Amino acid sequence: MTRHVLVTGANRGIGRAIAESFVAAGFTVSSIHRSGELPEGVDGAIADITDTDAVNAAFDALEERHGRVEVLVANAGITRDGLLMRMSDEDFETVLDTNLTGTFRCVRRATQSMVRQRFGRIVLVGSVVGLMGNPGQVNYSASKSALVGMARSITREVGARGITANVIAPGFITTDMTDDLGADLVKQYEANIPAKRFGSTDDVAAAALYLASDGAGYVSGAVIPVDGGLGMGH
Repeated sequence: MTRHVLVTGANRGIGRAIAESFVAAGFTVSSIHRSGELPEGVDGAIADITDTDAVNAAFDALEERHGRVEVLVANAGITRDGLLMRMSDEDFETVLDTNLTGTFRCVRRATQSMVRQRFGRIVLVGSVVGLMGNPGQVNYSASKSALVGMARSITREVGARGITANVIAPGFITTDMTDDLGADLVKQYEANIPAKRFGSTDDVAAAALYLASDGAGYVSGAVIPVDGGLGMGH
């Protein structure tokens, strides 16, 4: 019996690449997502992670079909960028409700299953800007920074039950969003990255596969940067 991995937001970008990598590695993979098409081999449940009842119902449905979730990759997130002095309460609260509280809702439900089976891997997809900050992203940076405290608190709370919780902190990764930046802006960003290039979604997926593996059973409360060296020292 293969392990059941649930990846939130597996319909696009980093989440899609992570889901595809787990499928290729032989895992049973499902997703909670709001819209879009999922990769081949990934079962899905439509739900908004800002809705507790919807999250719980989606977990129930997916676990009924595939057994208890043993690996959770909490990837789903949004941005509402804007300068601090012009950022509305709504833009701040919406990002935190999705990226932070939405992740909490998924982790809380997944942990119920993991505690029963005394095994679990929780992988939270953060961001390098949660560690080093970024102008125009006070809301996003705050939501991603908070995932570090969440993972470390989870580790102290349920680590004795065979459950690990870690954060992946991607840097600039080539996705549909970065494709819209323009060549000049890409060059400007690349100049600040020691590796002098953007990463790929496969780079992030490889880190998720490692953290979900038996080999990472003694790694918990860690932040794994996948950023070409951009966030060193943070």
